[in-house]
Amino acid sequence: MKAAIFKSYGSPEVMEIGDVDKPFIKDEDQVLIKVVSASVNQYDNLFRKGYFPTRLENGLTKPKAQILGIDVSGTVEAIGKNVQKFKIGDHVFGSCAGSHAEYVCPRQNVLSIMPINSTFEEAAAIPCAAQTALQALRDVGQIEAGDKVLIYGASGGVGHFAVQLAVYLGAEVTAVCSTSNLEWVKNLGAHHVIDYTEEDFARNGKKYDVILDAVGKRTFFSCLRSLTENGIYITEHPLYPKYHPIQLMIGSIIGSKKAKIHLAKPNDSDLDLLRVLMEQEKVRPVIEKCFPLNEIVEAHRHVESGRTKGKVVLKIE
Repeated sequence: MKAAIFKSYGSPEVMEIGDVDKPFIKDEDQVLIKVVSASVNQYDNLFRKGYFPTRLENGLTKPKAQILGIDVSGTVEAIGKNVQKFKIGDHVFGSCAGSHAEYVCPRQNVLSIMPINSTFEEAAAIPCAAQTALQALRDVGQIEAGDKVLIYGASGGVGHFAVQLAVYLGAEVTAVCSTSNLEWVKNLGAHHVIDYTEEDFARNGKKYDVILDAVGKRTFFSCLRSLTENGIYITEHPLYPKYHPIQLMIGSIIGSKKAKIHLAKPNDSDLDLLRVLMEQEKVRPVIEKCFPLNEIVEAHRHVESGRTKGKVVLKIE
């Protein structure tokens, strides 16, 4: 089968299209999926570049797992004998390592049936980013109706889902993004929008119960004055900026304001909820660009630029 592979760490140019063995069902709870679409996430860039924490997982000098991708949508072609949730022919979406390939073989507990009103491209845009946003707000931030929530990086992959999900959870939402994105982010349901090129939210005197840094570009200390007495600062990823881990450690032991790291934990129950929210039109992915698999280098370049509006998707089939 065809797959986007990388045999060494480096720039987007290390990506290439190659022939690899087609996966097959090894465990009784696995599902064989013919991939139609997959998204490209910052996660993929981090592993492709070979940031040190990722090398500890994927090989110090060269990558052990050479196919990237963690989001998938496609059609079920075979099922293990313990799979009861899906049948051959079902359209599914979910989380799966190595999804930048024609076939994948994930377990059933990280998949859900595709929303009836979504395309394969839209379904592939949901899993990692939407689960990250949902779990950060609901489980880590524990937001309740009426809470004031600020989303920094509201036009990005995680951020644009976070805006919609915070509104769904009943929060008063302030979205921070650049000038060109203000209007469409407001149309996602944000009650207030701030143009970070014109105003620093940390200096306007307003306070929030939860601040979600969806792009990892603010620091806990820069947000302290903007948190309520028991407010929580949540960052999506500890790798950028590189000093986040120290700040989070300090933030966890001083005062009543807290700093938390959140990485998504893929599971079928959250995917089932997101499917329902899609079908109820309470959540919808914004897809900026869709690249064919053979343009994987261009897709990586675009995501690495950090200027993505919503999601970037690969068309595999």
